[in-house]
Amino acid sequence: MVNEEIIKSLSIKTDSKIVLLVSDGIGDIPSKQGKTVLETANIPNMDILASKSACGLTDPISRGITPGSGPAHLSLFGYNPIKYQIGRGVLEALGVGVELSADDLACRGNFATMDEFEIITDRRAGRIPTELNEKICQKLQNQIKKIGNIEIFIIPGKEHRFVVVFRGKNLREELSDADPQLVGKKLKYTDSLISEAEATAKIVNEFIKQAIKVLKDSLPANAVLLRGFAKHPGLPTMKELFKLSPAAIATYPMYKGLAKLVGMDILGKAETIEDEFKILKENYAKYDFFYVHIKKTDSYGEDGNFEKKVQVIEEVDRFIPDIINLKPDVFVITGDHSTPAILKGHSWHPNPFLLYSKYIRVDEAKQFSEKKCTFQGGLGRFFSLEAIPLMLANALKMKKYGA
Repeated sequence: MVNEEIIKSLSIKTDSKIVLLVSDGIGDIPSKQGKTVLETANIPNMDILASKSACGLTDPISRGITPGSGPAHLSLFGYNPIKYQIGRGVLEALGVGVELSADDLACRGNFATMDEFEIITDRRAGRIPTELNEKICQKLQNQIKKIGNIEIFIIPGKEHRFVVVFRGKNLREELSDADPQLVGKKLKYTDSLISEAEATAKIVNEFIKQAIKVLKDSLPANAVLLRGFAKHPGLPTMKELFKLSPAAIATYPMYKGLAKLVGMDILGKAETIEDEFKILKENYAKYDFFYVHIKKTDSYGEDGNFEKKVQVIEEVDRFIPDIINLKPDVFVITGDHSTPAILKGHSWHPNPFLLYSKYIRVDEAKQFSEKKCTFQGGLGRFFSLEAIPLMLANALKMKKYGA
C-alpha cells in the first residue's frame, strides 16, 4: 500500500465530484435460503449500476480481522487504521457536537438493563427512544456534576447511546472498557491498564456507581456501560492530505464524529434516509467529496433481523437514480465492514465494493452482491485504505508519480 505522504504529494485540486455511499455493515453471508441480504433484496438500480461499474471486495484492516466502525471508516477515508487508533469516545463526543480540549477524556455509553444481581439482561435497554434518553441524561447531569475536581458532562445520543466527558487535569485514557460486552454477564467496572491511569479509573468507577443509584427506578435503563475511553488524537485533515473539500451526511453521532475528526463539514440534521439524500442534493454545489452514511443496515444486522436489513437496502436502492442524476464523476457504494444477520455483529468478511466512473474498465459483474463482486469483480480483493486513491484517480485528482 502506498503511504499517505505519497498520496498527499500526488493529489491535486479539481472541480470533479466524488460521492461515497457507505451502507454500514452491508456485507453478509448466506443464511436465508442460501442467500445473503444483497442477493435477497430487490435492488434493480444497484444491479444496473454494477453492470456499468468496476466491482470488488475490500478488507478494512486485514484478512480475518473483525474491525470496529472507527478503524473501518478511517481506512475508507484513506487513513491507516493501524497508525491512527482512535477511541470510540472521541468519535461519539465530536458527533454530538462536543468541542474536546486536550485535557478531556471522552467515552461512549450505553444505557442497559440489569437484574437485581447486576447481571446485564439487555445491553441496549430495548433501544429506548431518543426522547427518553434525553430525559435520563438530564436526570443524571442534574445529580452528577463533579467527582472530586473532575467535571462531568453527560450528552445524549441516539436511542440507548450517550457520551460522558470527564474534564480535568491528568486524566488518562489507558482504561479497560466498563462493559462485559455480552448479555448474561455481570456489570463491569473499568480497570487501569497502566499504573498512571489508576486515579482516572477510580473517578470513572465512582461515576458508574453514582449513575446506577440515580437510575435504580429507571427500567429498562437502570445501568450504564462505558467503553472507548479516549482523548483527542489530532489527525491531518482530508483537505491537507487529499486537497478535498469534504462533507458528511449521517444520522448517528459517531459517524458525524468520524467525519469531523478528518475535517469534513457536517451537513443538515438528517433523521431518515430520505432526509440524507435531500441534504446531498441541496448541498451538491458546495463540496467535491460527499460521505453519505446509512446506519440501519448495521443496526438490523446486529439485531439478527435479516428481513429488516433487506428492507433498508431496498429503500436505499430507490434513491440511487437521484445520485446518478447529480452526475458525480465518481460514485462508490460499499460498507465499512460486514454485519451478517446470522452472526448478530461485525465480522471479518470482506465488503462488496462498486466504483462508477467514466474512466473505469467495466467488468463482468451484473449484480451488486458479495458473490458477483468476488468472482466477476475486476477490482479484485484489496484493502479499504486503497479506496481513496482509486476514487481520486478516477476523479482525475491525482497527478503522475515520478518522471
